[in-house]
Amino acid sequence: MFLIKDNWYKLLKNEFESDTYKNLEKFLTQEYNTKTIYPKAENVFNALNLVKYTDVKVVIIGQDPYHNPNQAHGLSFSVEKDINLPPSLINIFKELQSDLGCYMPNNGNLTKWAKQGVLLLNSVLTVQAGLANSHKGKGWEKITSAIIKLLNDRDDPIIFLLWGNSAKQLGRNIDRNKHYVLEAAHPSPLSANQGGWFGTKHFSKTNDLLIKLGKTPIDWQIENV
Repeated sequence: MFLIKDNWYKLLKNEFESDTYKNLEKFLTQEYNTKTIYPKAENVFNALNLVKYTDVKVVIIGQDPYHNPNQAHGLSFSVEKDINLPPSLINIFKELQSDLGCYMPNNGNLTKWAKQGVLLLNSVLTVQAGLANSHKGKGWEKITSAIIKLLNDRDDPIIFLLWGNSAKQLGRNIDRNKHYVLEAAHPSPLSANQGGWFGTKHFSKTNDLLIKLGKTPIDWQIENV
């Protein structure tokens, strides 16, 4: 039903053959056939399809996809190029502006980050239109936990950015002696405006760590289109 490249499929084969995933797939088949579900089925594994397992340098964990029309396309916090910026993404760009001097772009497509090794992974990969968290507890968490475990098992250090409680929960077992974990409040206005998001400087800190690891820093600037 969903498109996923061999690279990740082989690593997650046991999960895809599990009863949990088979039940999830039955549920999703029914959902996609009878309701409006985001993202499109072919984009569900976009985050994995854009970054090979061995190429992941940074992981940004979101909650679940945007639930308004034409926003979600399989990358956490990202929207298609011709869609208005959601409030969470505006706050991400505001922090980027403050941290690294990036200008506020006229679009929120973060594919550029993914192509540089940033895995933009949601805890739950699908959602019903207009209903945030509607696919929570249906089985996705087992799959995304397996993805985090695979990354945690890597010897090559990764930088994990955990924004908000959902991300912190998914990343709770990351080996912090081997990998780097930066935590902050979720960038949504509800939590960001209460403190713990603005001024965290996660983007410059990430680049400093990448340089320390001998890796190319991320060019975080999303260009205007």
